[in-house]
Amino acid sequence: MQLVSGQKIALNQVIQNDQKFTLRVQFKAAFDVDISSFGIGQNDQLFHDDYMTFYNQPQTPHCEVQYRQQDNLNLFTFDLSKINATQTPRFVICATVANDQATMQNIQSGRIDLVNQQGEVLANYQLNPSNFSQEKAVMLTEIYFKNDLWRMAAIGQGFNGGLTALVKHFGGEVAENSSPAPAASKIDLKKKVVLDKVEKFAPHLLDITKKSLISLEKNKLLEVKARVALILDYSGSMSHQYKCGDVQKVMDRIIPLAINFDDDGSFECWAFAEKALRLNDVSLNNLNNYIASEQGGYKKWNAGAGYNNEPAVLEEVLHYFSKESPSNLPVYIVFISDGGVSEARKIKKILQEASLQPIFWQFVGIGGRNYGVLEKLDTMEGRVVDNCNFFKIDNIESISESMLYDFLLQEFPIWLTEAKNKNIVRA
Repeated sequence: MQLVSGQKIALNQVIQNDQKFTLRVQFKAAFDVDISSFGIGQNDQLFHDDYMTFYNQPQTPHCEVQYRQQDNLNLFTFDLSKINATQTPRFVICATVANDQATMQNIQSGRIDLVNQQGEVLANYQLNPSNFSQEKAVMLTEIYFKNDLWRMAAIGQGFNGGLTALVKHFGGEVAENSSPAPAASKIDLKKKVVLDKVEKFAPHLLDITKKSLISLEKNKLLEVKARVALILDYSGSMSHQYKCGDVQKVMDRIIPLAINFDDDGSFECWAFAEKALRLNDVSLNNLNNYIASEQGGYKKWNAGAGYNNEPAVLEEVLHYFSKESPSNLPVYIVFISDGGVSEARKIKKILQEASLQPIFWQFVGIGGRNYGVLEKLDTMEGRVVDNCNFFKIDNIESISESMLYDFLLQEFPIWLTEAKNKNIVRA
């Protein structure tokens, strides 16, 4: 089947009941042409940086799209069974000219083939170079979900600005090279110090630490000094998450933030059920198997009966940072819960009063339900500044590390600015 620009087809008409297929892209040109895929969300913007797939990032977080090169062919393999159509209903395949002096008009030819798992070409779309002028980038084809069907569209729309224009068109962020050299050098040195520490004491965390640094840099937090703390739900419903190692994985993902924010690279830690339990500070020295070894292992922790009492731990942590161990540094707290939150009035009162303190509360729901008041934090009144945020995920591995760090750091820099403006943070 030969497609023309603007033509759209239902994929089940060509791949039948198959869930996997490959888009094979090839160009003939005297210069390099880079090919990439953008996973687009419901708002017509790039869903997340992890959903831009190309030679340097060859797959999406759940392998919905996988990229590889074979000679002069660019291959994007789609697995429709793994795509969450409410999250990423569109994937756009794009081409950009890598040569500053060339444009898409200068290519000899461009072709996109839809290939099934048996290697058969079921449809193809060919670009006509004479249709372009100064364009350095082109949206080639689109795989999209509409009216309960996956479809393919031949597009052929050009952009003058190349890859940068494409990324900005889809709402992605492009690093600007406007920072003066001394500042860049200082930031690079900071990243090197963090990575060296992790490589020495916890090399298995090196990859996620790099991802944390990307998110920290993007949110302009690399040079921020702050104290970090972690609060862990220890109620009975969390027992499986402790047993299967998910709670330890949470700690592994928090430590890079502590290393960046705090010179000693450690963070205070509490567990709570009926009552709050102060645990030993977590650092690279005791991180490994912390959950299984701290105070004899999590099974021996004494936090009272196995029901949620969020006010008890909130009050203890607030008292610790405001009375027992105050400082001029802001405090960033990650509060892990699997739901069952019921003391809405007490929780609201504590957080309202805490808005006068240099403390930001990042609540994270993991694998649970009934998060109650936590889901209404953004609209909670009676605070000097918005001092808390909440998001939920199915489990710690249901989201990529890059996306997790973006979510964790989404509102902290906003709070930090507002808290400084109101002299709540004076560091």
